[in-house]
Amino acid sequence: MSHFGFENDIHSVLKLDMPITNAPMARWQRKASTSTSAHAGALSPNKSTNRSLSLSKTPSKTPGKNGKTQSTPSNAGGDRFIPVRNAKQMDVASFLLSKENEPAEEGASAANQQATQKAWSVTLNGYDVEDAKILHLGGKPLNAPEGYQNNLKVLYSQVHTPASMKKSRYISSAPERILDAPELRNDFYLNLMDWGRQNLLAVALSEQVYLWDAAQGDITLLKKMEEENGYICSVSWSKDGNFLAIGTSTCKVELWDVQYQKRLRCMDSHATRVGCLSWNDHVLSSGARSGLIHQHDVRVAEHHTCTLRGHAQEVCGLAWSPDGRYLASGGNDNTVNVWSGAQQTGVHCFTEHEGAVKALAWCPWQPSILASGGGTSDRNIRLWNVNSGSCITAWDTQSQVSSLLFAANYKELVSGHGFAHDQVSIWKYPSLTKVTDLQGHEGRVLNLSLSPDGSTVASLSADETLRLWKCFEKDPSKKAKPAGGSSSIIQQHIR
Repeated sequence: MSHFGFENDIHSVLKLDMPITNAPMARWQRKASTSTSAHAGALSPNKSTNRSLSLSKTPSKTPGKNGKTQSTPSNAGGDRFIPVRNAKQMDVASFLLSKENEPAEEGASAANQQATQKAWSVTLNGYDVEDAKILHLGGKPLNAPEGYQNNLKVLYSQVHTPASMKKSRYISSAPERILDAPELRNDFYLNLMDWGRQNLLAVALSEQVYLWDAAQGDITLLKKMEEENGYICSVSWSKDGNFLAIGTSTCKVELWDVQYQKRLRCMDSHATRVGCLSWNDHVLSSGARSGLIHQHDVRVAEHHTCTLRGHAQEVCGLAWSPDGRYLASGGNDNTVNVWSGAQQTGVHCFTEHEGAVKALAWCPWQPSILASGGGTSDRNIRLWNVNSGSCITAWDTQSQVSSLLFAANYKELVSGHGFAHDQVSIWKYPSLTKVTDLQGHEGRVLNLSLSPDGSTVASLSADETLRLWKCFEKDPSKKAKPAGGSSSIIQQHIR
């Protein structure tokens, strides 16, 4: 029984007769006091109670590694956000983590590793992230993968620097000058204008031939038909620009000395009107409505040296090649014939055109290239290689082609058009890509002619106007070629 007496003594010693004031508040007391203070609002606790609350309350901010306090999340769901992932993504992520920690296998190539990473990227994202990048450190911009759509609509391109960009020249859409051409004969098959080496422009208006000095602006009446109801059908300058050949409706070919305004000779050989002329040094070729082409040697009294037969209808286009090897002729029978200048025999006969071929032009820098244009039923420009006899290219202009010429300053082709677009067009050679259209005529363009310096194109139209288009000005940095000598031999031997 003694040990029960000992326990009673211990309990009596440890028994508290009064509460301990300095001891911390019990947990149930802290919760009760916190809820009471929140509801009371106006009551202020004593200092001891406030002190005990501050000591027992869990701090809202915890110190970080750098000494700054970090906010503790107060949401009841947890202290961080854990995204929801599907089982496939978890497997892929676990595999990638394990692959990063594993040592690299011997013999594994970088290409295989890149292929594996690309395959996993396509599996996770639906596309390769490397191919979808827009910003790169260098190199050319990459194209987006097929089927990929950028929601940001970002456009990117490689912009050339101004130094590397090719400058394009300005071509005025308005003519530099407009001249009146009253009583102009509106006939598609005639060639009524030519620009000579001496900067004189010859224009045939009905029964008269006028000369316009492009440098001075003077106009001179050179010839007037004496025959009743007669009219001028064609004009053509000699190579040096000192002599003018005139074809008439009275079947004659006349030679005129422009300096003295005097007719040197009149050559009769055709039985029908002479609608086209072309010079090759001292040889003058003339084409007539009969379909015949006559060769004239202007140095001798018996001028008619040869007759070329190859057209069934009127010859409306003639052009000698720059080297004098070939003569091209176009007719109303839709054919283009190429003749050998030395042998005076036919070399080629092109029948691809479906309309009358009046427009003919030889390339100055490629003498074997011939350009031809068809009439209303054809409307095509064709480039021919007369050495091989093949058609290089053909282009439908959607309009009647009445005249062609090459501009050597920029290596371009100029065409005059009738129905249905009465305009002058400029084309790149040899692609026939259109450069521009020169519009303003109210009637079809009948003839084109180029100035001696190659800078200005003259267009003669059925609206009885002659317009000058300055669209091939020379580059000042390029040196001008020296002018050729005069044809004193021709002047001495003309009879």
